[in-house]
Amino acid sequence: MARLAPPEPSQMSDAQKQVAEAILSGPRAAIIGPLGFWLHRPGLAAPAQELGAYCRFGSSLPTRLSEIAICTVARVWSAQFEWYAHKRMALDAGVSPAVLDAIRDGAEPPFADAQEAICHEFSLVAQRDRTVPPELYERALSILGRDGLVDLVGINGYYAMVSLTLNVFDADLPEGVEPEM
Repeated sequence: MARLAPPEPSQMSDAQKQVAEAILSGPRAAIIGPLGFWLHRPGLAAPAQELGAYCRFGSSLPTRLSEIAICTVARVWSAQFEWYAHKRMALDAGVSPAVLDAIRDGAEPPFADAQEAICHEFSLVAQRDRTVPPELYERALSILGRDGLVDLVGINGYYAMVSLTLNVFDADLPEGVEPEM
């Protein structure tokens, strides 16, 4: 059971209601995962949900590459809810089941191209080492370009915050869903 429940709609402050409406009227259309926890602090929830919307829906990276990065971050953090939510999105975006199985298992994924491989390697190293060595930085810049690399770093930072939030508040998986990691 989660350590913290989302605020009850009938007991939300005006600021909480405003953020909840922004979430519900946007591309997510649901208050799940970290959003329910952050909603206790609307000053945190508002910019966090806007950053998340950018990372998911406005990034220069194709969804397939973003989802590889997100799943890699979820795996490094062992964030069960994040893995559950984004594995499905990654599959829908065209990420191979074999790639996701390898990420989950900590094995070398069989990537289809250099962009997929660099998004995973960069994310894995950045999350594990809290930085990347010059050679990896230059390779990522060469493959993804400046905008893609900036967005990849933003995705890594945002989903590290998401994963920490989910882990600290012990986010529940939907009923009947077993943890994969």
